[in-house]
Amino acid sequence: MTGRYRAGVSRSTTLAATPADSWPRRAALPAMIVAGVIVTLVVPLSFPSGGGSTRVDSTLEHHIHAALDAHRWAYSVLVFPSNSYVVLPLLLAFAAWFAYRRLWWRAGFLLIAPEVVVAVNTYALKPFWDRKLDHYLAYPSGHTVQLVAVMAAFALVSESTRVRTVTTVVMIVVLPAVMIGMVGFGYHHPTDVLGGTAAALALVCALYLPFRYFTASGADAPVSTTASPRG
Repeated sequence: MTGRYRAGVSRSTTLAATPADSWPRRAALPAMIVAGVIVTLVVPLSFPSGGGSTRVDSTLEHHIHAALDAHRWAYSVLVFPSNSYVVLPLLLAFAAWFAYRRLWWRAGFLLIAPEVVVAVNTYALKPFWDRKLDHYLAYPSGHTVQLVAVMAAFALVSESTRVRTVTTVVMIVVLPAVMIGMVGFGYHHPTDVLGGTAAALALVCALYLPFRYFTASGADAPVSTTASPRG
């Protein structure tokens, strides 16, 4: 054990602690990007001239209004998770957690990536499709893009499979609720929410592609303190 005892900061140990370079995640990211881009591009093909409701939109909107217009308070409850005063503190809490653990690259990605995605949606995607609803641009849904971008970024940088699974399940439950609330208030069509989800996932995953090489190279990986005696 003379001269060869190392206390857990070797590069190989650091790399082993980082899940970001596993081949399923490498394959999943491009697949998510392609799927997100396809959905974002295909949904507008169903828009009628002038950007009104599609047939799917009309059917869902009719059922939502028929079921809940008598209880409009429910719309406020359902749309609540997508409000900026909920999403932004959540983003800061996620980033603070990684900063507390000195995972600086991950904290930085959480702070920057969702805001970049929101900016791209606001200044590029919305004007490109120019789908108007009550004199503002509705596709893709900005509320949806912000919420999905924050949660997707958190899931990507998390080293816990359980956290990623729980985050995914939460979003599967929350997004339909948010969609119902926004449709009920007349903020968006259902297809705006679908396009917002797809666009956010595609953009966040695309931003994560270069970032993951920093974590895979050990630049921002959890440091192991397990002693590894040799010799």
